[in-house]
Amino acid sequence: MNKILFKKQLSQSVFQMELETPLISRECKAGQFIILSLDNDFAERIPLTIADSNPEKGSITIIFQVVGKTTLLLSDLNVGNNIANLLGPLGKPTHIERFGKVVCVGGGIGVAPSHPIAKAMKKASNELKIIIGARSKELIIFENEMKKLADELIICTDDGSYGRKAIVTEPLREICENWKPDLVVAIGPAIMMKFCAETTRSFKIPTLVSLNTIMIDGTGMCGGCRVTVGNETKFVCVDGPEFDGHKVDFDNMMSRLRAYKDQETEAFHKCKLDSSIKAK
Repeated sequence: MNKILFKKQLSQSVFQMELETPLISRECKAGQFIILSLDNDFAERIPLTIADSNPEKGSITIIFQVVGKTTLLLSDLNVGNNIANLLGPLGKPTHIERFGKVVCVGGGIGVAPSHPIAKAMKKASNELKIIIGARSKELIIFENEMKKLADELIICTDDGSYGRKAIVTEPLREICENWKPDLVVAIGPAIMMKFCAETTRSFKIPTLVSLNTIMIDGTGMCGGCRVTVGNETKFVCVDGPEFDGHKVDFDNMMSRLRAYKDQETEAFHKCKLDSSIKAK
């Protein structure tokens, strides 16, 4: 069993948890993820990126947003509770080297998986600029953690309630024009990653994106996470989660994600209804 050591609510629907996982914390690298299930009775399995790790303490940190049944149930757990199953670390780690100038772009909950990558890039002596974006101020996460790593931190909000009123592609374009980075890493909603890749394409700047598709087993067997990259079929869980953003067929990926959205929303509302009935 994997004990919850720390829990914090970052916004209305976003939570941070530190989990006791000695083996995973020793082996995980930037860019990797876990698959989690809450019980042993054929429970849903969900992928969550490792936002941080502490090998000395034997723990990892996850950040998740309540969007479905499992994340709703996970948000109800507290310090001292156990999580039945954690599988990981999974996926290929981020390739880290001294590229020179690196930009990390995180949108919404995507700021969390950007954190270990930014930390590793900085450790490799790269010059580092970080862009954080969210709809509004209360949805900004990991600001202090990113500020410690960045040579320059740019915060954008859609409504202008904090930082710069802009979407992340605006400062990204300016950085591409004036600073000429050697690598861009973009993580967030699929539509954000698509337009980050389109922004860097004309500048011919290598751009990595980390894809968060539907996953079940995490070993490449179910095929649920398949994406098209450079006209080839890839599986996010074993070939990724990071790919060349200029080669990803984002439209196909977003179409597949929409096919699951209605089912997930229906299950989410049913779970909330069941929870309210039990509370009464």
